[in-house]
Amino acid sequence: MPAKGKHRRPKPKRFTRSIAVAGTGGAALALPLMGATGAHAATTQSVSQSVSEKAAQSLPVAEKKATEKKSAAHHAGVRTYSVRAGDYLSKIADEQHVAGGWKKLYSDNRRAVGDDPSLIHPGLKLAIGKKATTSTTKSSSAPSSSKKSSSSKKSSSAKKASSSNRTTAAKTSESAGTSTGFTLPVTGATVGTGYRVAGSMWSSGYHTGVDFVVPTGTSLKAVGAGTVVSAGWGGAYGNQVVIKLADGYYAQYGHLSQLSVSAGQTVTEGQQIGLSGATGNVTGPHLHFEIRTTPDYGSDVDPVAYLSSKGVTVG
Repeated sequence: MPAKGKHRRPKPKRFTRSIAVAGTGGAALALPLMGATGAHAATTQSVSQSVSEKAAQSLPVAEKKATEKKSAAHHAGVRTYSVRAGDYLSKIADEQHVAGGWKKLYSDNRRAVGDDPSLIHPGLKLAIGKKATTSTTKSSSAPSSSKKSSSSKKSSSAKKASSSNRTTAAKTSESAGTSTGFTLPVTGATVGTGYRVAGSMWSSGYHTGVDFVVPTGTSLKAVGAGTVVSAGWGGAYGNQVVIKLADGYYAQYGHLSQLSVSAGQTVTEGQQIGLSGATGNVTGPHLHFEIRTTPDYGSDVDPVAYLSSKGVTVG
């Protein structure tokens, strides 16, 4: 008998241990079942992954490349613009907010546009936002001797280009009389209707400019350096461009088939401002050219006399 007042800790009954053992055994027996379920899930996942990989590998190479190109273009911020009727590079550059203006747009798409930036046609695809690639990284990693050689080649090329440009400029100056910074508005054209010729077809009662007879699509040039004050539809003049020249006079070009500049743009002597045409009130393709004291109609002066005063011979 146990001592009074003392309690002896009862020993666990054997059947409890048996239950525990049985429980342990049950768990041991259950583990393979859980393992089997996990293995089944893993197998399913592996099969699914394998199928996905095989499906990706089975995609056509062209489709893969197209997808990668689109993705790269999206990340680079490059988009495509389809030229519409009436478009010209400066207009597209303004509407699409191209940093660098029409010159950057032309530079990025020179291969598609060609040598003449004004000759774009509806449906032509232009890349907007293309980033120019450079070889700066390659140059910086080259040995010093290679750098010197490259520098020497660049210097030689620059000298040749400079010499070539001077020769071309000199030839242009001699042929068009640009030694004073002025040139003809169009090269190789014959003069049609002269200045101040009377006629009922003109609202002022006389011809306010001089007509140069040229076929549609002939390049028209800024007679001198200046700023474009207007470029667009001019009523009876059709598509027109008005340039404020450096000396304060204004040069006006009428009946253009296409514009190459936009209002506010700075132009240099000889730079293309558009292409000749037959828009507005005309009987055939030609360039109507005026010199004005203001940008508005009715302030005309003799354009032939003006150009002659600048050392440029007309006719």
